[in-house]
Amino acid sequence: IFIMEWDNQTFNPDFILMGIFSYTPTHIFLFSLVLGIFTMALLANTLMVLVIYLDTRLHTPMYFLLSQLSLMDLMVICTTVPKMAHSYLSGRKSISVAGCEAQIFFYVSLFGAECFLLAVMAYDRSVAICYPLQYHSLMNWKLCGLMAVSTWILGGFDGIVDVAATMSFSYCGSREIAQFFCDVPALLHLSCMDTSTFETLIFICCVVMLLLPLSLIIISYTRVIITVIRMSSGEGRHKAFTTCTSHLTVVGMYYGAAMFIYMRPTSNRSPTQDKMVSAFYTILTPTLNPLIYSLRNKDVAKAFSKVLGKR
Repeated sequence: IFIMEWDNQTFNPDFILMGIFSYTPTHIFLFSLVLGIFTMALLANTLMVLVIYLDTRLHTPMYFLLSQLSLMDLMVICTTVPKMAHSYLSGRKSISVAGCEAQIFFYVSLFGAECFLLAVMAYDRSVAICYPLQYHSLMNWKLCGLMAVSTWILGGFDGIVDVAATMSFSYCGSREIAQFFCDVPALLHLSCMDTSTFETLIFICCVVMLLLPLSLIIISYTRVIITVIRMSSGEGRHKAFTTCTSHLTVVGMYYGAAMFIYMRPTSNRSPTQDKMVSAFYTILTPTLNPLIYSLRNKDVAKAFSKVLGKR
């Protein structure tokens, strides 16, 4: 943990978020499209949480973890898009130091929590498919709740460390952040101090929070694939593959984009590429997650129809 004195830079003018859109007709259309996607993500993830809460048939560890994923996606998209939209519409691109700290904390915390949650979801599916008779003892509600809470705590710890370290650096030059939100790699470009030690820390954190959970996911689904191949029931094999491919699709989108952003050297970064990839997994992925799970899962689809029908 970095322990450094806060210098006068804390009281310097606010940071400037450069954003991803200009005011050309094409960019105005793209901005409108992003607002539409944001609205869809907001409604889809809120509906997913409510459906799982209201439908007693979905009161199982698998769907409880899915509701946690939707809640995290909901919070991620609300951390970045409203500020981006306000800056674009008002023309005021500044963000206070406190606002930047808040964005970094929530974004990094949710990013880390989701990494661990996807690993927990993979473990849940592995136990359900490989050990169906022991599932209720191996994945009971107490253990499920403990693992879910642990994902939030681990993510929050990572967020605190990143905020404390990033905001302790001196920013004596330009304060223009080449992103649409306060992203740690983009901020490191602005520091006039040597950030190599912190970049090493970020890489280590990425190994722990990306590669370790990803390894657990790969191990879990290797066991699942072996078990599914040995299944004699065609219907059981199809149901298992449907459930697992939904999860693996989400894992591939999330981890692929995250490793592209956070596990490349700073010298190899392109602001344009970083903006596009960041937009993908902060805006598009939270929209796709509930669609992927609801469209490929008959229980969730039926619960959606039931709740919407009542309304």
